[in-house]
Amino acid sequence: MELLFLIILLLLMMFTLGVGFPVAFALPGSAIITIGLAALSGWLFASDASAYFMHGSAIEWLNAGVTNFRGTYWEADRDTLIAIPLFVFMGIMLQRSEIAESLLVTMAKLFGGLPGGLGISVIFVGALLAGTTGIVGATVVAMGLISLPAMIRNNYSHPLATGSILASGTLGQIIPPSIVLIILADQLSSAVDQAAQLRQQEYQAATGEMSMPSEFSVVPTSAGDLFMGALLPGFVLIGLYMAFILVYGLLRPKNAPAVPVEGKMDRTFWIDVFFAVIPPLLLIVLVLGSIITGVATVTQAGAIGAAGATVMAGYKLHSGPRRYWPAIIAVASLLILYILGRAFNLNIRLVDMTGAHVGVTLAVIVVIMLSALGWSALRTFRINDTLRQVMIETTKMTTLVFIILLGAAMLIAAFRAFGGEVIVKDFLTGLPGGFWVQFSIVMLVIYLLGFFLDYIEIAIVVVPIVAPILLMNPEANVTAVWLGVMIGLNMQTSFLTPPFGFALLYLRGWPPPPSRRSACTRASYPSLPCKSLRW
Repeated sequence: MELLFLIILLLLMMFTLGVGFPVAFALPGSAIITIGLAALSGWLFASDASAYFMHGSAIEWLNAGVTNFRGTYWEADRDTLIAIPLFVFMGIMLQRSEIAESLLVTMAKLFGGLPGGLGISVIFVGALLAGTTGIVGATVVAMGLISLPAMIRNNYSHPLATGSILASGTLGQIIPPSIVLIILADQLSSAVDQAAQLRQQEYQAATGEMSMPSEFSVVPTSAGDLFMGALLPGFVLIGLYMAFILVYGLLRPKNAPAVPVEGKMDRTFWIDVFFAVIPPLLLIVLVLGSIITGVATVTQAGAIGAAGATVMAGYKLHSGPRRYWPAIIAVASLLILYILGRAFNLNIRLVDMTGAHVGVTLAVIVVIMLSALGWSALRTFRINDTLRQVMIETTKMTTLVFIILLGAAMLIAAFRAFGGEVIVKDFLTGLPGGFWVQFSIVMLVIYLLGFFLDYIEIAIVVVPIVAPILLMNPEANVTAVWLGVMIGLNMQTSFLTPPFGFALLYLRGWPPPPSRRSACTRASYPSLPCKSLRW
């Protein structure tokens, strides 16, 4: 009977999602209804409300679900999730400040003379934006509005034009700082603990010893580890995209023609390239470099990114005579703080022991100079109400992620209540071929689920079930970082595959009819950058 209620749980979840019920309520609602139905059936037909559960009672499993979502925001070791709103804020601020627009225009001029040059510039800018946003929707929408009219106007193949925008926009799934990787790191941290317990049980059953050697334990992971692990695969993916477009342009020049550049690549042009590329690149290096070198945690790096994006938006939106003053003051303050940190021990608690009173005093003065961040924030607040809009979008996006995370916690509890986890484990471990067959089946399931589900649901619902089974297998002895990167690469397709691909929805309506095939207008898209590429 447990299997019957497990099937009811899955069918109810699929039905509610299929009819368009909000995911945040479909997941916990399906779990609560199924648990209640199982308890009622057990009381009516078996005179025992807990008869149709794997073990325990309905109240215990409902409490388990509540405990799961209390752990989401209560457990101290899950503070990585705090980085999500910070990185979301950084990405939306950069998108709203039209930095993507200036990047794409500049790169189109730089690569336009090559076959498929516009497509290559789209991939390059998409990769750069992926390293600063980690948000797929904002990147796809902004790049679609800016670049798609120009690519169509220059006789690019429609599939190539839309495909390059979609592929580059989804790079935010795998290139850090990625919201997907942060969620995966949170889920894998719990999966590592479960895998370690399962491996300990197998070792004890095989050897009879209570303690397992440390070399057999499962290596834990963090968001920073996943960020470092995803860098190389992300760069490889960028290179493959660019190589494909270049080869396609050489083989079919009519479908991806070179666009002649008006004007010369003189000093003014290279200055424009410098100011378009270097600031966002420095922000990426600052955020990721602080994580990789261990100077800052992922959450602290997210705060650095949010502050840096605000400073960049401050001078990008402002056009007055003191346009760059806040950015100059902020950069100078950081450089002085770095020098003081190398010369003095700035730990205030140890100032009496170290005698670094002068260094600490100077550091306090420099920190006051960092009020340039407030100057930039004031500019973004006054100009086009940018700060308010960014904060509203950040709240919406963060709320969406966390409410799904909470809802999935109840669904996982119900899935375990009816023995779903045991069924999945027995199925995977019973497959011939060992770990690599298990891994291939899991990757195929995640790929197929990407046709219908968003990456958040896949990461929160599927990963906690299958990851402990794969990590506990000593045959391959893979690490959680490797598994997380592979799942992240696979889930990138969830934004590309029909019928549910979010990236496809962001470009719906293109190409426009011939009578409207110029460029979008501010009246149509008042909150997004919208200019034609002309060179």
